Amino acid sequence: MEVLKWLVVLSGIVSLFYAFILASRVIAEDEGNELMKDLSHSIEKGAMAFIKREYSFLVIFVIVVGLFIFMVRGSITGIAFILGAFCSAISGYIGMKIATKANNRTAFAAQESGLGKALKIAFSGGAVMGMSVTGFALLGLGILYLLFEDPNLINGFALGASSIALFARVGGGIFTKAADVGADLVGKVEAGIPEDDPRNPAVIADNVGDNVGDVAGMGADLFESYVGSLISTMILGSLLYGSINYIAYPLVLAACGAISVIIATFFVNPKKEANIHKTLNMGTYVSGFLVVIASLLLSYTFFGDLNIFYATVSGLIAGVFIGLITEYYTSYDYRPTKEVSEASLTGAATTIIRGFALGLKSTVIPVIIISIAIYISYHFAGLYGISVAAAGMLSIVGMTVSVDSYGPIADNSGGIAEMAGLKPEVREITDSLDAAGNTTAAIGKGFAIGSAALTALALFSAYTQSVGLSVISITNPMVIIGIFIGGILPFLFSSMVIEAVGKTASLMISEVRRQFKEIPGLKEGNAKPEPDKCVDISTKGALKEMVLPGLLAIVAPIIVGIILGLEALGGLLLGSTVVGFLLAIMMANAGGAWDNAKKYIEKGNYGGKNSPAHQAGVIGDTVGDPLKDTAGPSMNILIKVMSIVALVFVPLFL
Repeated sequence: MEVLKWLVVLSGIVSLFYAFILASRVIAEDEGNELMKDLSHSIEKGAMAFIKREYSFLVIFVIVVGLFIFMVRGSITGIAFILGAFCSAISGYIGMKIATKANNRTAFAAQESGLGKALKIAFSGGAVMGMSVTGFALLGLGILYLLFEDPNLINGFALGASSIALFARVGGGIFTKAADVGADLVGKVEAGIPEDDPRNPAVIADNVGDNVGDVAGMGADLFESYVGSLISTMILGSLLYGSINYIAYPLVLAACGAISVIIATFFVNPKKEANIHKTLNMGTYVSGFLVVIASLLLSYTFFGDLNIFYATVSGLIAGVFIGLITEYYTSYDYRPTKEVSEASLTGAATTIIRGFALGLKSTVIPVIIISIAIYISYHFAGLYGISVAAAGMLSIVGMTVSVDSYGPIADNSGGIAEMAGLKPEVREITDSLDAAGNTTAAIGKGFAIGSAALTALALFSAYTQSVGLSVISITNPMVIIGIFIGGILPFLFSSMVIEAVGKTASLMISEVRRQFKEIPGLKEGNAKPEPDKCVDISTKGALKEMVLPGLLAIVAPIIVGIILGLEALGGLLLGSTVVGFLLAIMMANAGGAWDNAKKYIEKGNYGGKNSPAHQAGVIGDTVGDPLKDTAGPSMNILIKVMSIVALVFVPLFL
């Protein structure tokens, strides 16, 4: 078993080494002409400036919370917390750094070599984020387990990861959507200029936001889910069975998953444009298939039967199916989103009504899928099985993050192609890359949402076992109070985050309007905008507005646990998990449908660009932006953060 512990650490090192190789390949590619270089460097400068200011705040937060954990839980858990925060932060920093270097190289490759090489560079850039998440998670967790062995002592690693994820997702989401809304409403609707037009001062801020929100923020989100699922499974294995096999299984499975993802990246190699979507999905399917084989062998070797295998695979399959359902409701290749586009013919109000109804309806099937996965995993392996299902779903997190991070790189490359005035054929290639990324990202969102629910349930199970709660009775008034408080927290949290986007977007809109009005010749293309001012608005707004929602997620469970007791806190976790899961699906799918309904119109349907239907579609998209890219993804983190806070601070409630 000692060899297996070292295998986990080694798999983390191999993942990071592979990330280094991919990063070196990306950086070695040609950056293009001077204008392309300048545009890419502006995006990189804005992204790195934001993340440095964000991390400056988070350093103080980590030190304060770390000292508190040292007092409550002791030095080992405190060290684990700091290490978890560091690993999450450094993986986000590296992934985003390379993503900002891949965008202009992708655009130049599209111009010089065509689609195949452009996709290879964009995917390699995204895979740096994916392999960094896997590598730092396995390396950090593997070293802690190797040194201390007791998973109950190292659960601070998950809280550290959760803390970074919460602020990175909320802050990045506020930044990117404030810039996006400002760029769209003033540029497309008021000024009547195309998306990514160099005359629009908010375009650079929008591209910066893609990186800080959809690369660094999303990577931190799935890093936290990944670590949370592994630690909760290890804790349950320790509490329920006390066997080294049950504790080590999720770590060894994750190590096999990391190697599977590395192998699967070699299958992402398209031959022609029609195969982009298929090729990206092939990476997911190959890595998933390899994990299924590994789980089969590990289950039989560790436990002498296949019960754990069935639980693991149930989670993996559930993630894929939720992703496919997400794609069905949000892609303009299918009827639901086309109906939202059609509703734009009668104005913005009907667009919003139809999209909101779609979001509500889209919660049904994912809940059924998760329920089936819970039933199967519990049937074969009890509470441990539910946690194993979450670990199974996230075992290929490296590929999920790679495909998700590929999307913003492809999107940025299109923006650079537009702003640099490259040939229309180049923009067609980058648009096809972007469209494929939007479609395949649906599976990533499915994994993120599904894993959030299963990981939160796994952490909840670990909490109940840690405090000795075998039953939480809904006839107990304290439990009912806890459920109601837990149910309202996702609504309050979402309100804060959406309002933050609205406030910052208002400042952005005013600034873009000012520049169009006060800079002579800007709208005609005879003068340059001042993008730095827009980046500064998004940065200040995001950093200011992310604090209160973040503190709410951490402080609320501690207050309820101390004042109302263990059972009330259990009720809070149940209420927040159910409501947060449903809100996450609803907001993600409604926002995705509005976004792609607008794009379907832009392809020439229902009047095409600059038509009344298009303007209604743009308004629907701007309403959906903070839902799908800020509040919705933040729900995933909220429900997990509160569960891990409850687990780490158990001594306060006993």
